[in-house]
Amino acid sequence: MAVATAFDFDAALMLRVRDGCASSYAALLERHRTPVIHFLFRMVQNQAIAEELAQEVFLRVYRSREKYEASAKFTTWLFRIATNLAFNWLRDEKGRKVQESLEDETTSNTTKKLCDRSPSVESRLVYEVKLEEIRVAIGLLPEKQRAAVLMHKYEEMEYSQIAKVLGCSESAVKSLLFRAYESLRARLAHYG
Repeated sequence: MAVATAFDFDAALMLRVRDGCASSYAALLERHRTPVIHFLFRMVQNQAIAEELAQEVFLRVYRSREKYEASAKFTTWLFRIATNLAFNWLRDEKGRKVQESLEDETTSNTTKKLCDRSPSVESRLVYEVKLEEIRVAIGLLPEKQRAAVLMHKYEEMEYSQIAKVLGCSESAVKSLLFRAYESLRARLAHYG
């Protein structure tokens, strides 16, 4: 019941945006900005780029307001826009060069965070190393597999929603996820 209420609430807000209600757009932005940024960050692995792309996502939502119809969940439509923008950025050669140079900065920032002398330094270090390995493993997945995993595990989207976002069937999503999880299991097998 709560899912239907959230669906109705987001759709109703977007329909009000379509009718010119600025406060409804602000409410949608407030509700969905953080999850979109988190999703984009996991896709592009760069916070600044994720925030830029999120701005573009919501700009496109606003520009498309007159064409909006509540035929699917608002979040499905929103994450389709976000996914397409992330795919486009990942395919851009300039984006790849920026990402490579920023990976070095990410590593040094992690080291700086671990300078804490509290008794839990070792456990925090192990946790950070595992987390970074998981991020890298997810980042090495093909784009569609990565997007499917991020939507499934981090955004807790259903197969049907992921299928709509990626423009494929539910069985194709299950196949993508199966291959992605098998690849992740192989890359992270040393964790048992």
